[in-house]
Amino acid sequence: MEGRLYLCATPIGNLEDITLRVLRTLKEVDLIGAEDTRNSIKLLNHFDIKTPMTSYHEYNKIEKAVYLVKVIKEGKNVALITDAGTPGISDPGEELVRQCIESGIEVTSLPGAAACVTALTMSGMPTRRFAFEAFLPADKKERQKVLEELKEESRTIIIYEAPHHLIGTLNELMEVLGDRNISLCKELTKKHESVIRMTIGELIEKFENEKPRGEYVLVIDGKSMEQKEQEKREEWLKVPIEEHLRKYISEGESEKEAMKLVAKDRGISKRDVYQYCIKRKNENCSK
Repeated sequence: MEGRLYLCATPIGNLEDITLRVLRTLKEVDLIGAEDTRNSIKLLNHFDIKTPMTSYHEYNKIEKAVYLVKVIKEGKNVALITDAGTPGISDPGEELVRQCIESGIEVTSLPGAAACVTALTMSGMPTRRFAFEAFLPADKKERQKVLEELKEESRTIIIYEAPHHLIGTLNELMEVLGDRNISLCKELTKKHESVIRMTIGELIEKFENEKPRGEYVLVIDGKSMEQKEQEKREEWLKVPIEEHLRKYISEGESEKEAMKLVAKDRGISKRDVYQYCIKRKNENCSK
């Protein structure tokens, strides 16, 4: 019988944030794939886990995944852990999961800590819908493309950032998204955990005289529907009412329905649109 892949969530800071099920599984499996064995050995030693490890990281994820699939096919159970948090979330674990599924291997996930969800729940931002971006791309063109997409995002946005890039990222967010509310979460679950709730502009001012330290999770307000509607309305107000009406009529709407849609787009009453049309007709007749 072939084995199984276990995705085991590990603490993101506080070592007490690990489940009994994960500890038992790490002791029982035949092999542990670890993002950084030097880091993971500290965790295993702390809980007296003697299971052998093999490195599995961004730079060997394809060939090592092939090897681990072979090991599992031979009947061994393999656990995958990341440096901190849940494997497969913003780390190379997704490649191993993909290869296992393609090979018909059973994959199961043992839930636990995840920095993105931890930050979201304590941010004070809306939690029903959110967009997780992890680290923004390093490539400038790709990064700008992602930021432009986020500009129109109505869901709460979650981004990871390192201290030496934080100020630059805040300035980029300010330029593209505008001055939105943001919760800056630092050192989650650790002794010096903190959450700063300000606007992006206020944070930029704060770090003019203070050096960022620690790993950060940024939780940012999405664009509200009211803001989207206002921006759309402002764009329509640049278009003459006649042209606005012609657009809907050309799409098959009746004149009456077109007036209704134009009024809604522009934030005015249908009567105002009707009066405008009457006025324009009278002006044209008098010429």
